[in-house]
Amino acid sequence: MDPVTLEEAVGKIFSLLQKGGSHQILTLNPEFLFRAQKERDLLEIAWRASLVTADGVGILWAARQLGFSLPERVAGIDLMVALCRRAAAEGLRVYFLGGRPGVAEEAAQKLLQRFPSLKVAGTQHGYFTPAEEPEVLERVRRASPHFLFVGLGSPRQERWIDRHKEELGVPILMGVGGSFDVLSGRVKRAPLWWQKMGLEWLWRLINEPRRLGRMTSLPRFAWRVWRSRKGKSGGVG
Repeated sequence: MDPVTLEEAVGKIFSLLQKGGSHQILTLNPEFLFRAQKERDLLEIAWRASLVTADGVGILWAARQLGFSLPERVAGIDLMVALCRRAAAEGLRVYFLGGRPGVAEEAAQKLLQRFPSLKVAGTQHGYFTPAEEPEVLERVRRASPHFLFVGLGSPRQERWIDRHKEELGVPILMGVGGSFDVLSGRVKRAPLWWQKMGLEWLWRLINEPRRLGRMTSLPRFAWRVWRSRKGKSGGVG
């Protein structure tokens, strides 16, 4: 984990951009970390990532329990918007890949309303087949963006980025989950006070009951943290 604020995360990412190469940015939540205990390739992806932020109050809580200090939650959608804001100011290109047909394009249009100078290099929905993937990769390469935001759902998006980042040659690649749905206006984000209270997960569950199955990992994650704190086996890696 990188103990950074949102502002510091943006600064570090732009430093990586100047450094050269392709860098994966991971906004880590408890669900991803819990799965990584059995699906070890996910933990390896986190280790290889150039920057890992705490996306979720569960990560902040776990860090406190285990004696680590993380300054604040850095959610994927907030980091994405902050990066787009600075990219617009510096004339850098962004690409949106993922979501249902039309959603990435709608999200891009909403961001253009907020940041009129933002250079959108392209958009692509996430419902492409394996046979269509080579053409999708080629379109991204031709667009030559500085930032590629990938909304394929976690952990698929993290695996996809890790697998293709070198061949794409994009400097900064980041998984953004359902951020396109929120930015497009198709899904409403939790009110600010819910976010500040650490209850955004509950808001999403109320509004998206289908997430209930995924949420069962949260109490199991908390149990793993508690066991690790007590010095027993089954730590959180």
